[in-house]
Amino acid sequence: MSLLIPLYVHPADDPGAWHRLIQGAGRTYGVILNPANGPGAGPDPAFAAAAGALREAGTRVLGYVDTDYGVRECADVVADVRRHQAWYAADGCFLDQVTATPDALPACRRLVRSVRRSGAGTVVLNPGVHPAPGYARLADLTVTFEGHWSTYVSAFTRPAWTTRHAPERLCHLVYGVPEALVPLAVRTAGERGAAVSGPVTGGLPNPWGELTPALSGAER
Repeated sequence: MSLLIPLYVHPADDPGAWHRLIQGAGRTYGVILNPANGPGAGPDPAFAAAAGALREAGTRVLGYVDTDYGVRECADVVADVRRHQAWYAADGCFLDQVTATPDALPACRRLVRSVRRSGAGTVVLNPGVHPAPGYARLADLTVTFEGHWSTYVSAFTRPAWTTRHAPERLCHLVYGVPEALVPLAVRTAGERGAAVSGPVTGGLPNPWGELTPALSGAER
């Protein structure tokens, strides 16, 4: 099991969840830090403390940055990555709402090169769907599914190109999972070629406001 953890709630609003996350952080692929749909306007001491504790616990801290499907300027994305590094000592970045089409691949390639040059050690791309072949070679990890459990169960399809990538390079983020089925969601991701997953029980508008039960050992 390897978990990618988006926990989009302030540490002061749910300190218990952050404590459990820090306690189990060594069993994760990484934790996405998202103070304000990005790094925010200035450093937040609570998030800085959480980031430090997560690093001490042995996990990656990934700064959340929205690319708005290629609409945001590359310089603005890189600036957010650098803020995460300066304020929270982030090890890498989670680039959200990434393009997935073949024609946008060159621009995404340039963006990834730019954030790596800025010092991002780990780059995670989240198109939320299976992108065109080529995207998964750009990043350390690519999220090829983000959606509701019902969709994951009934409408998931896996393109042939994914079999050419190590499962450790692919991730599925599934929300709305009944708590009793969280272990099944973890196993299903592995069976579908994604060694990294992040099943949560919450729903829209912010399914990532709660910690996944999988971290506490519900998958065993």
